[in-house]
Amino acid sequence: MAQLSDAIEQFIKELMDQEAQIELRRNELAHHFGCAPSQINYVLATRFSVDHGYIIESRRGGGGFVRIVRMQEHADADFLNTLLSRVGNSIDEDSAMAIVAHLKDRGMLTDREALLMRSALQENALSLPINAKDILRAAVMRNMLRQVFKNQEGVDAQ
Repeated sequence: MAQLSDAIEQFIKELMDQEAQIELRRNELAHHFGCAPSQINYVLATRFSVDHGYIIESRRGGGGFVRIVRMQEHADADFLNTLLSRVGNSIDEDSAMAIVAHLKDRGMLTDREALLMRSALQENALSLPINAKDILRAAVMRNMLRQVFKNQEGVDAQ
């Protein structure tokens, strides 16, 4: 199953190499890969989420489609607001790590900065009950995101 998910992900990413957004028909994609539409949903939910730098829009029904939009690669207020909204008041470790990886992939973080952020957001760095960890992690993550974007503005201004 993982190989199929990897193949679907790679196919979609190759389509997105030329475009910042694409529209797909879930049933056609499922037919192309010989799988159920739910497998397409799984790949979209786990590999094309906001955490990974994508926004998914979908319309169901006979003329239904899935639109995948790659978030802006540069630091702008909309991108920051989208990330802050995603973090919200609570975020789990996996989601926080995916956001850090996305920022690193987009060149907004150095390897060292990403490593420091991951260290601060790890489960074992926060010695609190689990629900409190997710709340504290979100507060720390929001502050770090704001600083990353401030730093990026300074780079853009030079």
